[in-house]
Amino acid sequence: MNLAEAIRARHAVRSYTDRKISSSILEQLQIEVDTCNRESGLHIQLITDEPEAFGGLTARFGNFSGVTNYLGMVGKVSFDLGELAGYYGERLVLKAQQLGLNSCWVAASFRKSKCAAKVVPGEKLVCVIPIGYGKTQGVPHKSKPMQELCKVEGPMPDWFHAGMEAAMLAPTALNRQKFCFTLTNGKADVASNGGFYSDIDLGIVRYHFAAGAGREHCRW
Repeated sequence: MNLAEAIRARHAVRSYTDRKISSSILEQLQIEVDTCNRESGLHIQLITDEPEAFGGLTARFGNFSGVTNYLGMVGKVSFDLGELAGYYGERLVLKAQQLGLNSCWVAASFRKSKCAAKVVPGEKLVCVIPIGYGKTQGVPHKSKPMQELCKVEGPMPDWFHAGMEAAMLAPTALNRQKFCFTLTNGKADVASNGGFYSDIDLGIVRYHFAAGAGREHCRW
């Protein structure tokens, strides 16, 4: 499964089986975690065989079940921490999909006090991402029309259109897609229209757009 296929196949999954993730798959995922941490300065952690973070009423209220493996998205407190977590977290989400795993972004429906991710002074736990073998593969989310999610001066280049198609498949908080891409003088950019977790959403949609458009076109 290549990256474009992973983008199309990935859907939010909240219920997981008890099937163990093999050591070889965990090793590949950990390598990607380590690479993301080196590039970003984040302190992302792969937590396995830990049921407590998703073992309470909060998790059940969010319809989560069977979650024992997750990514703890941790980093130093900064103005762009949320966006960094979104960008590199989605990179890991899609890597997990390529490895045959399912996932879901979670900012609130888990027990933070029971989360096994280590947070040192000066750091913050932004969110977690359950991973594992889903009971289903999830379902595609509805999307707003492309023209509501971007503004382009003149004809839309093929690379920008491809980037938008990928961005429209990106997960966002409550699927509200509160973002807008622009193209001005050949330069793409994206801004948030506000709302909860908008900084995380920006990072996620940036990663999707770059994956679709090609990073050589993304002179943000």
